Amino acid sequence: MSLQYKFPEDFWWGSATSATQIEGAACEGGKGENIWDYWYSKEPNRFFDEVGPETTSDFYHQYKEDIIRMKDIGHNTFRFSISWSRLIPGGEGQVNQHAVNFYNDMINELLKNNIEPFLNLFHFDMPKELQDIGGFENRKVLELFKDYAKKCYELFGDRVKKWFTFNEPIVPVEGGYLYDFHYPNIVDARRAFQVGYNTMIANALAIREFRNHSIEGGQIGIILNLTPSYPRSQNPADLEASQMADLFFNRSFLDPAVLGEFPEDLIEVLKKHGQLPTFELADKALLKENTVDLLGINYYQPRRVKAKEHLPNPYGPFMPDWYFDNYEMPGRKMNKYRGWEIYEKGIYDILINLKDNYGNIDSFISENGMGVQDEGRFIENGKIQDDYRISFIEGHLKWLHQAIEEGCNSKGYHLWSFMDNWSWLNAYKNRYGFFSVDLKTKKRTAKKSAYWIKEVSKNNGF
Repeated sequence: MSLQYKFPEDFWWGSATSATQIEGAACEGGKGENIWDYWYSKEPNRFFDEVGPETTSDFYHQYKEDIIRMKDIGHNTFRFSISWSRLIPGGEGQVNQHAVNFYNDMINELLKNNIEPFLNLFHFDMPKELQDIGGFENRKVLELFKDYAKKCYELFGDRVKKWFTFNEPIVPVEGGYLYDFHYPNIVDARRAFQVGYNTMIANALAIREFRNHSIEGGQIGIILNLTPSYPRSQNPADLEASQMADLFFNRSFLDPAVLGEFPEDLIEVLKKHGQLPTFELADKALLKENTVDLLGINYYQPRRVKAKEHLPNPYGPFMPDWYFDNYEMPGRKMNKYRGWEIYEKGIYDILINLKDNYGNIDSFISENGMGVQDEGRFIENGKIQDDYRISFIEGHLKWLHQAIEEGCNSKGYHLWSFMDNWSWLNAYKNRYGFFSVDLKTKKRTAKKSAYWIKEVSKNNGF
């Protein structure tokens, strides 16, 4: 059959997930408490249907069968995260041998099935004891993160070649320190920017440790949720609003990760509002010398903005939103189940920007996906007919293909996610997987999209 969209040789087909969202076994195998376990125990009402992280999708017990399912639908790569609080309960000190055995077995099982493991060190799940001393506000925690990273390289670096320091490091900043949708529920921009700054110092420390460890054939990267900012119009005020949104939400992490320095414009804005984080003199060289080899890009929806309609409240806390308002473009295409805009070309715009302004760094789509509520509505002949997900993926892959044709260094596509998983405050409200998960029995059932991606992967295109 002739393929209209053929992808490069050795393209990475797979999916992504994180420890807290699929492992379950939150109180088993010697695991320590992370901020999600703690917050759920205190305020279960803030989680959809009061479903917490204690069992989730039970990957901890079912990983062998799940990996066979991955192989069956054509995965050649799979990104997961290590739970810091499982590997080193409390975040420092002794390594938990139960956790080492679990992660070793999982990695070996992936390799046995010809699926390359992509290992991410941190995905929103700070050990509770470290959050109690300030989390990434505290420089001591950066050193502990470096020690944790080093321990992971020693334990798993003989088999794992693709490493990532952080997934979406801006999200704990936004959720935990600005907009109140993650623990510790602080609303304080100065502390938010300190956490963001320190996270990038932790990133550089972990990269330096990785290079010292010299994993043969290894690459280390970071995974960023890059959301293009589109102005309402070409009016200068709208253009400036979109540049400011881009500065706060994209360049704040992209520039230090890839270029080794924070944007001057961002430093100026924070200085103007008295929001600059504290730093150490050695930080500048550390950032410059320890940039990423590989960039994971998470893309779900665009950000559309316009100039402010009203002046910000001078008595309210400083927010990035002092510089723009969100804009709902009339006639935009929507995922009506999730309330998010679908704009497939965004994937292309991100990659062209990386090619033009970031040295065309090696990258891949590390997350893209469509969350839908009550997917049981679409069951026919025992399986969910998720044609909406197939068309969503197809639309994004066409623009990804276009970017590659134009010389962008994109190496792969990972769907979020392999199976329905627990999504922080939303728990299981919106389902994203190639496989559905029955919350009572934990039974997995392939959706129509699983059969579709199997063919795409087999043909390396469609």
